[in-house]
Order: sequence, then structure tokens, then C-alpha cells
Amino acid sequence: MSFLNHKSRQNPLSRAGWLHNRRHFLMGSGMSIASAAMSNLLKADTPSDNQGLHLPAKAKRVIYLCQSGAPSQIDLYDHKPELNQWVGEDLPDSVRNGQRLTGMTADQDSFPIAPSIFNFKQYGQSGAWVSELLPHTSDIVDDVTFIRTLYTEAINHDPAITLMQTGTQIAGRPSFGAWLSYGLGSLNDDLPTFIAMTSGEGGQPLYDRLWGAGFLPSHHQGVKLRRTGDPVLFLSNPPGVTRQDRRKMLDDLSLLNQKRVEEIGDPEIETRISQYEMAFRMQASVPELADFSNEPEHVLKQYGDDVKLPGTYAANCLLARRLAERGVRFIQLYHRGWDQHTFLPKGIRKQAAATDQASAALIQDLKARDMLKDTLVIWAGEFGRTVYCQGALTETDYGRDHHPRCFTIWAAGGGIRAGQVIGKTDDFSYNIEEDPIHIHDLNATLLHCLGIQHTRLTYKYQGRHHRLTDVHGNLVDKMLA
Repeated sequence: MSFLNHKSRQNPLSRAGWLHNRRHFLMGSGMSIASAAMSNLLKADTPSDNQGLHLPAKAKRVIYLCQSGAPSQIDLYDHKPELNQWVGEDLPDSVRNGQRLTGMTADQDSFPIAPSIFNFKQYGQSGAWVSELLPHTSDIVDDVTFIRTLYTEAINHDPAITLMQTGTQIAGRPSFGAWLSYGLGSLNDDLPTFIAMTSGEGGQPLYDRLWGAGFLPSHHQGVKLRRTGDPVLFLSNPPGVTRQDRRKMLDDLSLLNQKRVEEIGDPEIETRISQYEMAFRMQASVPELADFSNEPEHVLKQYGDDVKLPGTYAANCLLARRLAERGVRFIQLYHRGWDQHTFLPKGIRKQAAATDQASAALIQDLKARDMLKDTLVIWAGEFGRTVYCQGALTETDYGRDHHPRCFTIWAAGGGIRAGQVIGKTDDFSYNIEEDPIHIHDLNATLLHCLGIQHTRLTYKYQGRHHRLTDVHGNLVDKMLA
């Protein structure tokens, strides 16, 4: 629900001093206010049209392409041809400079430098370097901004992806999509505000808390679409149960829940009521959404052959565009399998082949529909990969460990300046030389594009006002159009 249009509630985008925990507010406010709140929850959500936003919004929605496992920037985007003269030699201590190592390489006797075996070329007006592994991404370089100098404190997957998604390494905090659901609300009556999808096999596990609401009211959490069968469990009615039967059951259940709200004033009961109603509406909206039969053949071809296989990255990218068209505010795609500690050349070829065409097609498709101008698209992993080899180094094979000091991502769409490369790393793609950008800086800038001043989207919990950027974050002006 967009709280920007409901003056009776505290605006989550107002300054921190005016914010209150709605659970405590409702618990102490009596039956009449609780009933009114429940009535509001059952009303259709409405777009904000920038009412109450801190800034003019360039973007309305977000599609986040999370490459889980950490893609190797050295093999995809951060071209370092001078490394060929260092092949097999130990990484100088002056470069590593005492960086903490993971348990996977801390006991290695040496840290042999492993240049990428893949060819690179420059593309577009920006002259961005792109690996031969990403021929389709090379077609969109003038539509995106590459950031070569993102960095993080986390050196292991779980805290790193948690930081990337929630702004903190501590598990259980609200995810980016949940913050947007809380702050901006819905653009569609019949679909959730925040949807998550997964693809890929092996690699690091994906936890439901990555699209969770944390301490925010639970109806702000992401709804995960399943890869096989019904996109959402129990979406189909059981045999012999009609849609009219389901409607009558929900009406009776709502009356019981209303009575309970009047007795104890618990807003989580209201959440359950709204979720039941959303599920009923999704029974009609989701089957049509997941049916690609009305997509033109040239669009299906654009995304690649895998688009016809449910649960693949390509299918999820097309589904993300369809969700964006229908007003879903935040769409999160997770693709597993980028964690190449060993046999990297083989593994990264597979991952690039599975994701390259569809990622580029999504940008091209949004642009063709005049949607890229108000849709933010982010392609990012949780950290980068080391220049030194993990395990045995041969002429054709190597692995890479985790590297938090610098990694490459790209962003495109509403409010993002297109066709540029930001940041410079050293000759080893190990340290940042120009334009360091922390994850908090990235998130502050993305929120800015959505019309939100990141220091003012807060929620009071356990005595302090929390936010996506914690107590950090600076705008990256170079990113902004």
C-alpha cells in the first residue's frame, strides 16, 4: 500500500522524528482506529504520482539482477592485459597489503597471478571493455553505466549478499524491495508490490530472508514465484472448489479476523486479511502473467531459446518485464552458480551463456517499450574475485577466491546516466585507484533515482531509526543523468 496517499498514517518518507512504529500505534489506539486501518488495507493501492516524495522521481520500479556467487570482474569487465607479463608470479605483498584471506586460500604457500584467458574488446561510445563471454552485453554498453569500483567489507558469501540486499551484514533486516514497498507502496491491485525469482543450480544457497521484510510489517516481504508448477503454492483451487466458493470462504474468514482485530488491535491480523485478498486476486492475474503465448516470436527469440523453459534465467527476465509492465514495484532475480573457486574457465562460460543474452534482451525490450526511462535495472554480484589463483594454475585452468576490495556491476534506466564507465582499479584489479563506491553509496543513489532521500526513509525499531543505508551513504553524482 502506498502510504504517501494516506494522510491518516505517518508518512514513512517523513523526517525520523515523526516516524512511529505502526504496531505500537494501533495496539494502543482502540477499536475504531484499528477497524479504520483494516478498511484501508482492503482498499486498492494507488500510485503516488510523486506525492510526498523528497525528490522528482526518475524511476518508478526496479529490476535487480542478482548474480549470486560473485562473478569474476577480471574475466568479464575489468580488462588487465598487462597481467600477462606476471603470469604465475606471486602477487606482491605491496598489492595485497595484508588483506584478510578466506579459509580457502589462507594456507596457500603462494598466490600465483592468473590473467584472464578470455579476449576483450572495447565497445560503444564509452569504450567499455567487455569479455568475449558476453557478446550480447557488448550490444548494450551505451545504455548502461559500468561501475568498476564497487567495494564491500564482507569477504564471505552470506554476510556479503546480506549486506548487498539489506544494507547490513546482520541477518533479518528489511531487504531493498521491502523498504520500497514500505516507502512507495504498490502500483497494481492484483499483484504483490515485491516479487522474487530464482534460477541456476549449485553454488551458494539463497535464503528467504534476502527478500524478507525484517522488522517491517510482514506484508512488505517479497513473494517468491516458484520455478515449476503453480508460480505460487495453493494458487489453484482444490478439485470441486469454485472461485465463488473461495470468495464466500474469504468473506467469512474476514469477518472472524475483523472481530479479532477489534479485540486485540494486532496489525499482523490485518496483514493476513490483506494477504488473503491479494492471493484471491492473484488467482486471476498470475496465470495470465506466466503465459508467454501472446508474446511475439521476435521477442521470444530476443531472450534466447531458454525463455521457453520455465524457471530459467531467460524466462525470469521476460517475466520480469511483464511484471514491470503490470506495475510491480520491485522485481528481484537471483541466479546461482557464479562461485568459481576452481575450474573457473569452464564454470564462467556456462554462467555467461545462461545469462548474457537475456540480460541484454531485457534492456533492449524495456527500451523498445519506452519503459527503460522509468525502470531501474541493476546487474550485480556480492563481491569480486582475486587476481591470484586458488588451487593449481595451468595454462588453461584456474580458480579465484573472494575479493571484496573492488568488483564490477552495471546499472541502467530511470535516472542513470547511460554509456559510461565509472572508476579505475590498479593493474591487478585488486585495489581502487579512482572513484571508490561503497554498497551504501550505490543504494543511496538508487533511492535518489526513485525520488527518495536515503536518510529520510527510516523505521523505528528497538529504540533507533533504521534505514537501508544504515548510517552511511553518499550520492554518486557521476551515476546520475
